[in-house]
Formats: sequence, structure tokens, C-alpha cells
Amino acid sequence: MTPTEILTIAGLAAGIAALVWVLVSNRITGNAMLAAMLSAGFAAFTAVQIWQDGIVMFWTNHTANLTGVQVWWDLIMCVTIALFLIAPRARKAGMNVLPWALFVACTASIGLLAMCARLFWLEKAAAEKTAA
Repeated sequence: MTPTEILTIAGLAAGIAALVWVLVSNRITGNAMLAAMLSAGFAAFTAVQIWQDGIVMFWTNHTANLTGVQVWWDLIMCVTIALFLIAPRARKAGMNVLPWALFVACTASIGLLAMCARLFWLEKAAAEKTAA
């Protein structure tokens, strides 16, 4: 098994574990620290990928064949749907959505996770302020 196959399987396992956690959890708000750590970790992994393969590889990967295009469209749709669902909560929490949306558009999951971390932190702070 190659290292990239191992990373792919590890990602699948982590995704399944996260899905199960979401389904069985009764949390009303997300965990800001977890979202921030995931954003930073994925940013670091992306930096390694860019160092090793170069930024042009993103283009090559998504334009080489129909599978690459399908993955690209899927990424765009998932990030857009997530931003669509998060934006009203972000506005309610006092976030300026435009710069966050631009960050998400440029970095996909990295920016989305960072935006979620900020949103969760703001929501928790507001809940604590209300409870006091």
C-alpha cells in the first residue's frame, strides 16, 4: 500500500468517525478549538502538498479528466452549501461575512473551518454573557 493510499484510507476513517460523532452528539454549538485545530492541521498538510507538488498541481488534478472535474465541482458545491448554511448564523453573531466568504473561496475547507471556529467562539461568548 502506498503512502497516499494510506492517507486516503485514514481520511475516510476520520470522516466516518466524524459523521458518527455528529449523528450521536447532542451538541447545540460546535467546538471552536476543534474547528481551529482542524483548520490549522489541514492548512499545514496543504502547505506540505504545495511545497512537494506545487500550486499548479491543484489545476492539473482538477482538469486532467472528468473525475478531476467532478471532484472540483463537488468541492465547490459542498463549500457553497456550507457557507450558505453558516452565513445567517455568522451574521447573527456579528461576523462580517464578506471577508470570511472570500477566505473560504480561496482556501475551501481551511477557511470554512476557521470561520466555524470563530462562529462557535462568538456563539459561546454570547451564551455565557446571556447566562451571567
